[in-house]
Amino acid sequence: MSESAGVIHDIGYRHYDGPRLGSGYATRALFAYSLRGIFGLGRPARSKVIPIFLALVMLLPAVVSIAILAMVKQRTMEYTQLAVFMQPVLAIFLASQSPTVVAPDLRYKVLPLYLSRPVTVVQYVVAKLAAMTLALFLLIGVPLTLMYVGELLVDLQGPPETMQYVAAMVSGLLLSVLLAALGLLLASLTPRRGLGVASVIAVYLLTSAVAVALYGAFESLGRMTAASWAVLVNPVSLVDAVRVWLFGGGTAGMTYPDGPGPALIALALIVVLVGGLALRYRKAAAR
Repeated sequence: MSESAGVIHDIGYRHYDGPRLGSGYATRALFAYSLRGIFGLGRPARSKVIPIFLALVMLLPAVVSIAILAMVKQRTMEYTQLAVFMQPVLAIFLASQSPTVVAPDLRYKVLPLYLSRPVTVVQYVVAKLAAMTLALFLLIGVPLTLMYVGELLVDLQGPPETMQYVAAMVSGLLLSVLLAALGLLLASLTPRRGLGVASVIAVYLLTSAVAVALYGAFESLGRMTAASWAVLVNPVSLVDAVRVWLFGGGTAGMTYPDGPGPALIALALIVVLVGGLALRYRKAAAR
């Protein structure tokens, strides 16, 4: 009885002796890749149409405001009003781009491949959340900065509204974090991009309609305290209330509660949304 001889095949495998950059580099690379994908960079031309168009729409109020400022030497829009006035554009951007950040990895079941490298679920979520947050903040911060620079160049009488600009930027960052966490969580619940878009739009329309309806109902009954809390159902109004508490200034025609209540609600909501996103991906990675 003869024994079969074993054969060793040379498949060209070479051991990697280069630098191992670790999980931090992988997380930054995932962040950069996600941010580029949000704006359609490195993707077909049709992927760039919506984000670039919406970014240009966000710039329109700033351009018009600077033009009027140069002609009549008078401000037409406060810095803090930009995000509130343009919230439908932010909602459309969030709804259209959130699924591009999370849906492909879920649909093609490649999440275990990411996590097979030195990237944890927390780092994965942080990279995706940071990319979406920065994209939203760019949509808010660039027009605000353009308006501020335009005001400096026009050189109006009196000092520039620097504190109002700072207040708008801080509240814009908080709004970006809140919207990014909300949009990514909703989009991650389904691997289908269309359903993700629909869910984000539905939640935005629902919260906006409920906030306006409840505010109007309580206001008609003379219950202004209840009305001021009811309007916080809308995330944009919630962040605007935080801005008023921190920096003061005018409101968008609404009455907000006094004190740190809105800030505590916003922080708690962010923690819940980010925690829900981490649990969603932990469950998806285990499959």
